[in-house]
Amino acid sequence: MVIEKVINNNIISAKDADGTELVVMGRGIGFCKKPGSIIPDSDIEKVFRLENTDDSEKFKKLLASFPIEYVRLSNRIISYAKETLGVGLNQNVYLTLTDHISFAVKRNKEGMIFSNALYDEVKLFYPREYMVGNHALYLIEDETGCKLPEDEAAAIAIHIINAELNFEISSTYLIIKMMREMMEIIESEIKISGKSDYPRDILITNIKHLAKRLLCEEPLQGRCDLEFYHFVESNYPNEYRLIEKIGRNIEKAYGCFMTEEEKIYLTLHVKRMNDLYAL
Repeated sequence: MVIEKVINNNIISAKDADGTELVVMGRGIGFCKKPGSIIPDSDIEKVFRLENTDDSEKFKKLLASFPIEYVRLSNRIISYAKETLGVGLNQNVYLTLTDHISFAVKRNKEGMIFSNALYDEVKLFYPREYMVGNHALYLIEDETGCKLPEDEAAAIAIHIINAELNFEISSTYLIIKMMREMMEIIESEIKISGKSDYPRDILITNIKHLAKRLLCEEPLQGRCDLEFYHFVESNYPNEYRLIEKIGRNIEKAYGCFMTEEEKIYLTLHVKRMNDLYAL
């Protein structure tokens, strides 16, 4: 690999055979090097492909501003997340997660401990990402000697979720908040304590997709089956009333509108869950 530009001792810029810009990380990879120098593969720890040239300079500057130890740590966590979750992640997570870890460790060493208001929700709605966050705490302690509180597992999970969804992190927070409010309304009338989690897991999957659609995607142009809608409303009035209540809450709090098809679909899932828990 040939150096195009030395960014700092640990970060250099290069290009692949197709001319795509690469940012390459490795301890001492840029030390006393000049453009045109050849970098052996053994010196390379991580390669970032910058498809969007408009953001490339910003990405390089931010990446170079972090200590390489924290970037390496983030890379271990993100690699574990990709392998465990089996998903692609927006590469900006290398910046956001590194920044978060750096700040969290610094804050912890100064005795500043904050709770995560969405801890319970992340643990419930995104258990696999939360598991990644928990593993990240182990890696952080192993690398830095700093034992972060469990709330940080949820905070790290949010960065992973955000990279999965490819949204602004503020949108990720809103999705989780909306899901919590939906579940609170449903569970206020359907008692599921001590029962199997299977029906609730199915419902959670559905409201997860619904919250994402409502907050971050274009309104659906669904089919209009008035006869079927009327059948559901007439035969499952309690469940439909519950979903109508959720719809009003979403409209008031977020300015989003559920389609009639979405209301009917969610009504049927709540009905199924209600029936299963009644057994």
